[in-house]
Amino acid sequence: MATKRKPSLADFFEELDDAREPGRNFRHPLVNVLVTAVIGVACGQKTFTAIADFARLQSAWFGRFLDLRKGTPSQYTYRRVFEALDPETFERCFTSWVAFIADLLPGEVVAIDGKTIRNSGKAGERAVHLVSAWASANGLVLGQVATEEKSNEITAIPILIESLALEGCIVTIDAMGCQKEIARAITEKGAHYLLAVKDNQPTLHRELKEYF
Repeated sequence: MATKRKPSLADFFEELDDAREPGRNFRHPLVNVLVTAVIGVACGQKTFTAIADFARLQSAWFGRFLDLRKGTPSQYTYRRVFEALDPETFERCFTSWVAFIADLLPGEVVAIDGKTIRNSGKAGERAVHLVSAWASANGLVLGQVATEEKSNEITAIPILIESLALEGCIVTIDAMGCQKEIARAITEKGAHYLLAVKDNQPTLHRELKEYF
């Protein structure tokens, strides 16, 4: 009986459409751009130039599973492709792949927290604020959701939780995430929660102090 093939990185991006100008015969297929870029970033490359250099230097390895008869993409190709991609679809595909490769064991601690990215704001715009889920034992970010500001974490956290496979895990969140809806979303995923309580919820804080 044939062994069922495990899905590859490329399989998780099948629903992502090539947003480049239709009808043109592109030198580099979308799958080549995506696979080399994702692996390049996973290996520490932080710019399109660095990703392009990495793909070229590792072309022999990439050529084992990609058709690289026309070489590897240039930094300009990476930029054009990623500027045109639908970010929400890409994030959904990427999160599905991360969830697949993450070896989440029962009791794994998944820390959810929000941070503002320094120097990410443009003229007249707020800096990017990301809510991330960090799997501590794996050393892996499982997913991220961008918000306009820190106060929107309360609405972003349930969206992030919904996208993750958390069964058997322990989810930790600071006082911003101490909300009934968030606790319910975690338990519905089959996970446990550890939520901080501070004076921003004075009644609950007082009741807990009196209980203990």
